[in-house]
Amino acid sequence: MKKTVKQAIALLTLPVMVFVLAACNGIASTPPAATTPPAATADPDNNTSQQDAIADGLEPDASLVYWSMWSETEPQAIVLAEAARAFEEHTGVPVRINFNGRQGQREGIAPALAAGETIDLFDEDIDRVTNQWADYLLVLDAFVGGVYSDTNGQPYRNLVNNTLMNMANEKGGGAYTVIPYQPFIFTTMYNKDLFEQAGIVSHPVNWDEFLDVCAKLRDIGITAMTVDNAYIPALFGYTLTRVVGVDRAMEIFATFDLSDPGILRVCQIWEEMVVSGYMSQRAATNVYPEGQASELAMETVAIYLNGTWLPNELKEINPDLNWGSFAWPAIDAGGAGTEAHNIGAQCFGINKNTNYPNAAFAFVRFMTLGTFDQKLATESMGVPMANDAVWPPELADAKAIFDNTTTSFPWAAGAEDNPNIGAAIIEGFQRLAAGSIDGQQYADALAAVR
Repeated sequence: MKKTVKQAIALLTLPVMVFVLAACNGIASTPPAATTPPAATADPDNNTSQQDAIADGLEPDASLVYWSMWSETEPQAIVLAEAARAFEEHTGVPVRINFNGRQGQREGIAPALAAGETIDLFDEDIDRVTNQWADYLLVLDAFVGGVYSDTNGQPYRNLVNNTLMNMANEKGGGAYTVIPYQPFIFTTMYNKDLFEQAGIVSHPVNWDEFLDVCAKLRDIGITAMTVDNAYIPALFGYTLTRVVGVDRAMEIFATFDLSDPGILRVCQIWEEMVVSGYMSQRAATNVYPEGQASELAMETVAIYLNGTWLPNELKEINPDLNWGSFAWPAIDAGGAGTEAHNIGAQCFGINKNTNYPNAAFAFVRFMTLGTFDQKLATESMGVPMANDAVWPPELADAKAIFDNTTTSFPWAAGAEDNPNIGAAIIEGFQRLAAGSIDGQQYADALAAVR
């Protein structure tokens, strides 16, 4: 899919922020207030007039410093760099991007913000930003409700993914402190061609149907599933949500209540998968990314519970893989069903100490509406943020799962929040996959974790 929208997005009337400065340190001591921006005067249907419009509301002599989690050679970074050049061309506001990579961003951003280094906006995973760097975030409620020339008379909030904006508001404690982009859903990714070869004509919605799918794949010589060590806790946590429900699963991991009967049930479920030949034997030793790269991409395995970023990660290995998605099936009556998923995103945060909040939010809009939102999704085989954007064909099935998700939960349902629990889940699963322990022994080992 190479469809894009027009290359220019006009940026008009932005809210003028009024800061109440704390006398002791010059930091805003109250959330910024904003005047309601006037409605756009450009004709929403006249793209030429929007492209030629002069941006109003940007701070005089604004320039932006943006710290990004991407590495320079990644498709996300390439699109962001192109967008920064286009943004400067249309607004006169330069954007200098520091591409720090994951580790560099995670280790460097907090000390830099604390030291008062000039950083106007930054990005990373939405949970990390709102939990670890919340003290540096500008409240964006007035911006989110604003009407701009590039929103065609609508508040910005109405034009972007509702599920993700609700999540952002919840993680901000009832305020918008970040704007999501590059959304993802962790769901069941599979090879449509292998399903067709096995005569599978519909997605499984419960565990019995899922086991039937696995059997049909095995019968044509295809291993149903694999996993890498990095994703074993997520696989375990997801399965637990389908057994005991989302809230109880998270409570079990948070309180170390690993003697809960639901833990044994999950261990026995995966014992059955191993004994039946549905789980790859290589799951016992796969070190990320061996499973996804050497098994799924090589089309010897059909199914992988993973994120919607997976097609992008494997496109160089197998650009012709025919991707499909289905919701992780329901298992027990007391558990969650196909409405519950780990949904998340990277996100933009604007430094509360920036001198250019209007310009910073203008760039956020530039990246989440129109041309560059679509281009980012296309080039990274990712999920767009704007409601009117087109999802990549590799993720067409995932869109319906995303839209039908009414219950969201954090990564691995909390299974990796404590390193001792995460490590024990990985070790036990690998031993189970190798056949050296059974489900009861796996559960007993987890119950002993402290």
